[in-house]
Amino acid sequence: MGKIVQIKEVTFLYESNDQEEALRALKDINIEIDQGEFVTIIGHNGSGKSTLAKHVNALLLPTDGDVLVKGLNTKDEEHIWEIRQTAGMVFQNPDNQIVATIVEEDVAFGPENLGIIPNEIRKRVEDSLKIVGMLEYREKGPHLLSGGQKQRIAIAGVIAMRPDCIILDEPTAMLDPSGRKDVIETIKKLNKEEGITILNITHFMEEAVDSDRVIVMEDGEIVLEGTPKEVFSKVDTLKKLGLDVPQVTDLAHELRTEGIELPEDILTVDEMVMELCRLK
Repeated sequence: MGKIVQIKEVTFLYESNDQEEALRALKDINIEIDQGEFVTIIGHNGSGKSTLAKHVNALLLPTDGDVLVKGLNTKDEEHIWEIRQTAGMVFQNPDNQIVATIVEEDVAFGPENLGIIPNEIRKRVEDSLKIVGMLEYREKGPHLLSGGQKQRIAIAGVIAMRPDCIILDEPTAMLDPSGRKDVIETIKKLNKEEGITILNITHFMEEAVDSDRVIVMEDGEIVLEGTPKEVFSKVDTLKKLGLDVPQVTDLAHELRTEGIELPEDILTVDEMVMELCRLK
């Protein structure tokens, strides 16, 4: 399985009129992502996670270092279009990504701009809406949909362009719990059933539980990296960084401090129930 994204020694400065005040948002970042992998990046506001996401889609270019998407360097202007077809991006606010007044027309917008023939566009629109569970809404106006439904339409629009990788920049930040659940289930389905590489940027810890790998960022640097169990077992370290852990993990941590023998890497309610039953 090849590397779809390679981030090599990447530093990024947000320039200002005063060079001494330029903000160093990323500091010597190194990440490799395999084809088909599900990676979640967490960190509080200002940690650099969204800045990093925009580098993978070539919306930002490194001040130093290189970002390769399927071997193509984002600094090479002649490859920008191909890179953005390979790595599609879904933003925090779906209203900023929806451009048409009818759902199926919005999903068709990307393929139309790629010059895809009409019959293929129709097939892609139908397939994409099926994948996100929104086919029955194809003739609706996006303004009539809930926030979660709008975000699923935005994801369908990206899927219709047939990307190998989808970058999601806090896609559930503006949604209620129900909408958040729908979008996360859609993301997991894309990864497991469609084989699409996922890079999810979030501040909701529960969203990271089913990832293959979790990366924790702080002040433009990677401070923790590993499987969800490896990362979230470091409860005290994460709390020092001002981050939460999944609620079940936090409960298990508190029970351990009270002398109850539980593993440090409990992530789900089912795991907690199983471990508590063993104590009887």
